[in-house]
Amino acid sequence: MSGHEPEPKQFNPKQPVQLDPPKDDPITYEELSKCDERAGTDPSRPTLVAIKGVVFDVTRNPAYGPEGQYRVFAGKDPSRALAQSSLKPEDCRPDWHDLDDKEKTVLNEWYTFFSKRYNIVGKVVGATNT
Repeated sequence: MSGHEPEPKQFNPKQPVQLDPPKDDPITYEELSKCDERAGTDPSRPTLVAIKGVVFDVTRNPAYGPEGQYRVFAGKDPSRALAQSSLKPEDCRPDWHDLDDKEKTVLNEWYTFFSKRYNIVGKVVGATNT
C-alpha cells in the first residue's frame, strides 16, 4: 500500500446507493427553509440540505432529523459551516467564496460525499454560491 489510493473512493458509501437522475427544479430559500429537521414529522415534506446552491434530499438519514447531530443543516445551504467543519447555526449560510483553499477543498469533499449518497432534487433560486 503506497498511500496513494485514488481519492474519490474514500467518499464512496459502504453500501451502494441507487440514485435518481439529478433534477434541476428551482427551489426558493423559503421552500428550502420549510424542509428543515421538522420535515421528518410531515411525510409529505422532504428534509433538504443545499450545498453550493445544489439541493439534496437527506430525508432518509435520521442525522438530519429533529434529534440528529446534523439537524442544524436541514432546510439550509450550510456551505460555509461544512467548509469550516462547524455545527454552529450562525455558520450555516451559503457564502463561502472568501474562505481559504483548504476550507474550499473540504467543502468540495462534502459536495462529493453528498452527491454519492443523496438525490439531487433541485437548485436554489438565485444562488450566487455555486
